[in-house]
Amino acid sequence: MARDRPLQTNKLSSNSRTFAVEAADALCRKRGLPFTAPRRSVLEILLKQTRPIGAYDVLRKMQERAGRRIAPPTVYRALDFLSEQGFISKIESKNLFVSCAHTNHPHACVFFICDNCGSAIEVENRKLEKLFAADANDLGFRVAKRVVEIQGTCSKCITSAPVGIFKGCNIES
Repeated sequence: MARDRPLQTNKLSSNSRTFAVEAADALCRKRGLPFTAPRRSVLEILLKQTRPIGAYDVLRKMQERAGRRIAPPTVYRALDFLSEQGFISKIESKNLFVSCAHTNHPHACVFFICDNCGSAIEVENRKLEKLFAADANDLGFRVAKRVVEIQGTCSKCITSAPVGIFKGCNIES
């Protein structure tokens, strides 16, 4: 039975992160693409994050791991590759990157982004995807990229905020 609510993703455990990296490596081999050390490193870094981070944060973390200077284009090329392969997603409105929660199949990323804490929750909503596809089909439009980002306040920030700080917001569950 189809779900009426979006599927929310959760952060990965250490074993799941290792599995995700190995799955990316295997998928690259299957596609005949090199899964280079910088690509692996960038993916590992993003899988460990609790919120989206920028390219220069990834660069800094790579340099800390390697103990040497790494040129920014190395990181940007790895980010582009990982994004093209569906292993990571870019939060366009913030120019930040996050590991993709649904790498096992193509899908449109929908992000709920908290303006307070910076968290981004990726959901998969097949109903929305079907609506987008139907609209594109009706228009004779070929979609190259779908980006849906919804900004607001996450439930954790709402519940931890002082009483009345979000008064007047129409927040539905």
